[in-house]
Amino acid sequence: MSLDKVLSIAGKPGLYKLVAQTRGGFVAESLVDKKRISVNIQQNVSILSEIAIYTLTEEVPLKQVFLNIKNKENGEQASVKPKASKDDLEAYFFDILPDYDEDRVYASDIKKVVQWYNILQKHDMLDDLDSEDSEVEAVSTEE
Repeated sequence: MSLDKVLSIAGKPGLYKLVAQTRGGFVAESLVDKKRISVNIQQNVSILSEIAIYTLTEEVPLKQVFLNIKNKENGEQASVKPKASKDDLEAYFFDILPDYDEDRVYASDIKKVVQWYNILQKHDMLDDLDSEDSEVEAVSTEE
């Protein structure tokens, strides 16, 4: 499953997978406990594929950040815990994304990225990121 179907819902912990659309919103299933919830259009929902991290020069898609973490951790869970100190989280993130913008990326953002990465890794959803990249490269080299 690509990040196009993975959601973060404001006020709800964890990540959700889009299951079905309804007249007034959609149905989402938690990746943590598999419970389904109904989400209405007024709720603040973010699709992971549309989230980016600020750097000093550009915005880096969250997918690329996840790939950087996966490469650093050799596909395992993140070595830093989401509840680690602010300094530990920032030091870890500098290894992942050396030029991230410290003024616009807060420790709470880093904590979310690490939590989300761990959830996706636990559900073997990071392998899809690699295959998406190779598809994009194959298309771009054919042109």
